[in-house]
Amino acid sequence: MASGKLLRQLIKSGTSGDEAGFRSASESVIREEREKNHHLLANDLERLLHGNQSKLACIRNFHTIGVLPSNKDNDLPLMEVRLANREEKDLILTDVARSALEEILAEHNRADLLRSYGMQPAQKLLFCGSPGCGKTLTAEVIANALSLPLVLVRLDSVISSFLGETAANLRKVFDYIAAKPVVVLFDEFDALTKDRGDSADHGELKRSVNAVLQMMDGYCGESILIATTNYESLLDKAVWRRFDEVIYFEMPTLEQIKQLLILKLSGVHHNFASADTKTATLFKGMSHADIERVLRRAIKDMILSGQDFLEENHLVAALDREYRKPKVTSVKLRAPERKRKSVL
Repeated sequence: MASGKLLRQLIKSGTSGDEAGFRSASESVIREEREKNHHLLANDLERLLHGNQSKLACIRNFHTIGVLPSNKDNDLPLMEVRLANREEKDLILTDVARSALEEILAEHNRADLLRSYGMQPAQKLLFCGSPGCGKTLTAEVIANALSLPLVLVRLDSVISSFLGETAANLRKVFDYIAAKPVVVLFDEFDALTKDRGDSADHGELKRSVNAVLQMMDGYCGESILIATTNYESLLDKAVWRRFDEVIYFEMPTLEQIKQLLILKLSGVHHNFASADTKTATLFKGMSHADIERVLRRAIKDMILSGQDFLEENHLVAALDREYRKPKVTSVKLRAPERKRKSVL
């Protein structure tokens, strides 16, 4: 338990409305609990302190972005605000992907300098790769790092079977992001921009591809457009050159799995080495999201069984449950070119 002095400081600053004093006292309490090896409690206190601030920031951002556009048929919003409080330290990426991310952030942090030379920072980004490898998380990191609201385009509202409605909805989205600087996420972008040579798709979807291409060409706002896809070879060939940067997200290597285990278990007592090759090998072939899910399941098992330390048997039991889940067989399609692209 925190010292009496800290508790008095905490309550005094809280009741007097001293936000800076309250934050300082709270961080001192968290630090003291960590020194006592009360890591789970310290993590919970950090989430309460910083998580609430992130929610407040999200609320403030919501007020600054105004009214979101909606579908005229059912009045459903075409976009939704997402909380973005993840940081670069939360990402485990390949060197190539991390370098590309750092360059993008550097360009936007020094956008005025680029514009003074008649150039623009990269604004249209395509993230490709297997599910659960950090595409959406990276969009959150970009929004948080640049202090911009993160909004997700709701494809269930945008895509319509009625003639011309999909294009009309897309026009509302592009008009909105041209007027308000945000990070806009087009998740599962292939649903909007499938190859127009595919005879299985009806005419409205083919028209949506034309609409997306025209709107991306004509876009001149300050928002950052991020499109993600798990199946990049389904994209229409004309889409690729509309993006300033294309970043590929790969399944984690053994070394990256070790880094992920160290990161996710940093506040949890455990009786095994996080960076041990034997432990990391247990997760070989799994995505970042799959590994996180297994770790959460193992930690819950530890807590509910009343144990203070995470053991390897908790990991094995959680992995066994993961592998017993029914698997969906799919063929991973690749674009013909795997190089990082730039059309700046």
